[in-house]
Amino acid sequence: MTTENTEFDQELDDVTLETNANGEQLIVEELSVEEQLAQDLAKEKDKFLRLFAEFENYKKRTSKERIDLFKTANQEVLLAMLPVLDDFDRAIVEINKSDDEVLLKGVELIHEKLKSTLVSKGLEQVEVRAGDAFNADFAEAITQIPAPSDKLKGKIVDVIEKGYKLGDKIIRFPKVVIGN
Repeated sequence: MTTENTEFDQELDDVTLETNANGEQLIVEELSVEEQLAQDLAKEKDKFLRLFAEFENYKKRTSKERIDLFKTANQEVLLAMLPVLDDFDRAIVEINKSDDEVLLKGVELIHEKLKSTLVSKGLEQVEVRAGDAFNADFAEAITQIPAPSDKLKGKIVDVIEKGYKLGDKIIRFPKVVIGN
């Protein structure tokens, strides 16, 4: 019986009794110094890995944001230039009505130079034509009119203003008339 008590006492040396909030006694094992250090090391290692993963995610996110910023950095300037491009389109239509070939050629040259400069900066025209099916994701309907024919019902009858996109993002939706 003495040996049993001695073994039991040794087991109790590794165990501590604690009282919880309800007054119940709980058995808590005390860890050796090596075990405690191993647990602390595991906790710190876990904390380090989480911090490292969070930092990697931060780097990826900021890199993506920077690329997006470079893609759309000149968006405001391009938006400001679109009315000028529209004015050139209208001017060419009106000059075509006259017989002045020299004036038409000069305006067309300036128009093409402006257009090519804007295209080199990433501007693209949104392709929408009369007769296409209307899609609210790519065009803005400004009005509906009675369809001239049955096959134009629910489709685009006329394009009032061209739309443009910068990369994959539409910066100005085309304004269209829909057949009803």
